[in-house]
Amino acid sequence: MSLTAERLDRIQPSLTIAISTVARRMIAEGKNVISLSQGEPDFDTPRNIKDAAIRALEAGETKYTDVAGTRVLRRAVATKFARDSGIEYKPEEIIISTGAKQVLFNAMLGTLNAGDEVIIPSPCWVSYPDIVTLADGKPVLVPCGQNHGFKLRAEDLEAAITPKTRWFMLNNPCNPTGAAYSADELKPICEVLMRHPEVWVLTDDIYDKLAYDGFRPGTIVAVEPRLKERTLTVHGVSKSYAMTGWRIGFAGGPVALIKAMDKLQSQSTSNPNSIAQAAAVEALLGPQDTVEAMRLVFEQRRDLVVEMLNLAPGINCSTPDGAFYVYPSIHGCIGKTSKGGVAIKDDEAFALTLLAEEGVATVHGAAFCYPGYIRISYANATEELREACVRIQRFCQGLH
Repeated sequence: MSLTAERLDRIQPSLTIAISTVARRMIAEGKNVISLSQGEPDFDTPRNIKDAAIRALEAGETKYTDVAGTRVLRRAVATKFARDSGIEYKPEEIIISTGAKQVLFNAMLGTLNAGDEVIIPSPCWVSYPDIVTLADGKPVLVPCGQNHGFKLRAEDLEAAITPKTRWFMLNNPCNPTGAAYSADELKPICEVLMRHPEVWVLTDDIYDKLAYDGFRPGTIVAVEPRLKERTLTVHGVSKSYAMTGWRIGFAGGPVALIKAMDKLQSQSTSNPNSIAQAAAVEALLGPQDTVEAMRLVFEQRRDLVVEMLNLAPGINCSTPDGAFYVYPSIHGCIGKTSKGGVAIKDDEAFALTLLAEEGVATVHGAAFCYPGYIRISYANATEELREACVRIQRFCQGLH
């Protein structure tokens, strides 16, 4: 008899975390490695947010809270959604979880029955398909090519919907590509969804404050308010506020769905960390100038990385609209051999050989359900990024 359940055989460990773990091990062994594999800002959590956590500790806010989060934080989240997205939510329409990943897991496990389909544009974040699979659902991947800006077309969404479709899942801006949809670009997608009232919508907007060149990402409910009663708007503090380790994600949605997610969470983690919740209140309601300061640095880093990668033979890198990732094509490198004699037969071989020979950790495109590419996070220090790009150029120049 196997120790583990069959459902675990249907998924794999997060490949972004796995590659970051290898990179950390190589660094611990004394090797010179630059890891561009994990989406984590190099900035420290802003001082005012840390001070709020310290005040909460000193005030004894160390007890259990409501499973769905403190009412103070749920009101703060409602204020954030109204201020930044133009969506009105009541506190009872909000849930706080241990990171946005738990929000997604709660939503899928709480609503999917065996065989229910979830439409996911690809390239997509590594965890989306596996979370759906763990919930006994079926991920339906809709390829979105570089020639279309890695964005879903309305006609492709329409073609993917079947009587078994339960959810449509959209990440805007997108991890791994950085592609983002404006309000105008979301309108035809919303029109399709309005024709299919049985399909629920999950929009993961966690990177929406990190957009560049004056671009403003749209969000489903703001574009089509009639979809509010079947839309879950997901967000969190990890990316924009440099709070990855604090583990606070949240979502707004219909009360019945939020109650179902609350019920599930009550039997898993219960409430999120009470101190992190207090810090998140300050993040959302306190001064927002640090968000803009970080965004400006990310924009400069994006421009540097795109320019340098496009000088590497065999690489074609589009300029993303948001998040802090680039997703360059490495098709021009596949089929060649590295200086060390390794055959670059696919994107995984490229990523592994680049790590072994030049000490640069990236994530291969197959991990994001779209091979032939690699994902690079530019959330590292600028000089690290510059050196990493020099190494990538050297690696590509050495291919023959």
